[in-house]
Amino acid sequence: MIELPQVRNISRRFARVWNRNLVVYRKIWLVNFLVPLFEPLLYLTAFGVGLSALIGQVPYEGKELPYVVFIAPALLSITMMYNAFFENTYASFVRMYYQKTFDAMMATPLSLEDIIAGEIVWGATKSVIATAIMLFVVSLFGLVEYPHGLLILPLSFLGGLAFGAAGMVFTGIVPSIDMFNLPIFLFITPMFLFSGTFFPTDTLPDWAQSISHALPLTHLVNLCRMLALGEMHPAMILSVIYLLVFTVLLFPVALIVMRRRLIK
Repeated sequence: MIELPQVRNISRRFARVWNRNLVVYRKIWLVNFLVPLFEPLLYLTAFGVGLSALIGQVPYEGKELPYVVFIAPALLSITMMYNAFFENTYASFVRMYYQKTFDAMMATPLSLEDIIAGEIVWGATKSVIATAIMLFVVSLFGLVEYPHGLLILPLSFLGGLAFGAAGMVFTGIVPSIDMFNLPIFLFITPMFLFSGTFFPTDTLPDWAQSISHALPLTHLVNLCRMLALGEMHPAMILSVIYLLVFTVLLFPVALIVMRRRLIK
């Protein structure tokens, strides 16, 4: 009988797992640094210069926004999602299955809960690092209002925890690394397209709007966009609560499925 893992079993030793991943990251930091540095330049050039000239102004929350202003916060949100999710799917799977890093750590005083928690927190940390780099680039174009824009960084950690936990759930259930194509196609791609990233969600049919508002990326995009515009609305609290609840629910699920996978 498998004992259900409890979040309270996580000790401060999870930071050792986080630090181990940081040490590895520092050895290949240049590769990880270049992607979030140049990716926004490509997006802003394509959408801000090319597509923006065709679209012009976009109606959002009772105002008209230049398309590049509308899309820039969405690019930050997508960065938060991608970095955490891919770190806790592909990268965690490689450490678990191919490199046997998890097996080695389980031979130490670290508990399985410490290992998984350290992995998810590291995924959130990578989300913060990539967001900080991209935020710097986007800010050079005057697309973020400060000081509200600084709150995007702690938001990226919350978003990273949410999508990192979701990614770890898939890591615990997919039979092989090739099967990650399914959650990416069924979970990530729909959010990438229909979470208010490239167009306002109110242009969708009513039934599609309901689905869109149930997606975590929609709430992350709305929060990021409001902060980038230098605005604060009471409705933002509901989006923060949504992301907190999403994380609190999926975090123990990640512990459960990973325990079932690793403890035979």
